Order: sequence, then structure tokens, then C-alpha cells
Amino acid sequence: MDAQKLKVRRATRRVHRVRNNLLGTPEKPRLSVFRSNLHIYAQLIDDVNGITVAAASSAGKECKIGYGGNKVAAEEVGRQLAEKAKAKGVTAAQFDRGHYRFHGRVASLAVAATKAGLVCTGLEIKKKAEAAPAAEAKPAKKDGGEKKPAGEKKEKPSKAAK
Repeated sequence: MDAQKLKVRRATRRVHRVRNNLLGTPEKPRLSVFRSNLHIYAQLIDDVNGITVAAASSAGKECKIGYGGNKVAAEEVGRQLAEKAKAKGVTAAQFDRGHYRFHGRVASLAVAATKAGLVCTGLEIKKKAEAAPAAEAKPAKKDGGEKKPAGEKKEKPSKAAK
């Protein structure tokens, strides 16, 4: 079988595996993400009524970003979508990553939307922010933590002494 056909088959399987557990409702719509090489698109879908509640993308006149294929653009799209969702009265969504990994632009969009007020991931941003300063503190050295002056070096035993 052709390599491209196999890729499409695997992607389709992943889409069905992910979407099998998701159903967008009017209270908690499905946040669907599409990512192309140049842009990223996101929309909130109410599957019960079959409507799109809100949508945002890096393409178009609304978005002021020149290039939409990076994390900065994805974060902006996440913020825009969260603002539109708040205006419609939606505060939570089920994140549908499609066949993409939760990594890079897709993860940036989800995190930005969550920070902007549209809870769409199980990420606990506050805990991560609190844990970050603790991770930056360097652990103490095992040998007491004292550095030797630059001029002193540890002497190695010579081969002749053995």
C-alpha cells in the first residue's frame, strides 16, 4: 500500500479514537483544532444541535499576526477563541485535538485558551506556576557546596607512583 494512504489511514484511526469519547453540548462544546503549515484554526462545536458556537483562526483580517504557523499565533488564536466564547456565555469546553499530538502549537492554543478563561484542558496552570520557582532553585552539592579557588586543582596520582 502507498505510504501516503497509510498515513491517512492512521490519522483517521486516531481521529476516531479521540473523538469517540467526546460530545459537544451547549454547556460544554467541543473545541476542535485544525493545523496547517501556514495557519491554525479552532472552533467550538455544539454536536447536539449541530452548530458552531465560536471560531477563530490565524488566517483572515481579524488576526493581526503575519505568519500563523508558530506557537505565538496559536496562543493568539486561543485567546481570541476564549474571548468569543465568554461573550456567548461558554466557560468550559472539551478539547478535541483531532489526530495531532498535544504538543507544540496545539498545546499552546489549549493552554492560552485556558489561561484566558475557557477551561478546555485538565492542566492546572496555577500549580505549574508555583512549581516553576521551586524547580529553578539549584540543589546543594554533595561535597558541602564549597567551590575551590580557581588556582587550585585536584592532583591526580601519577602512573610512575603506582
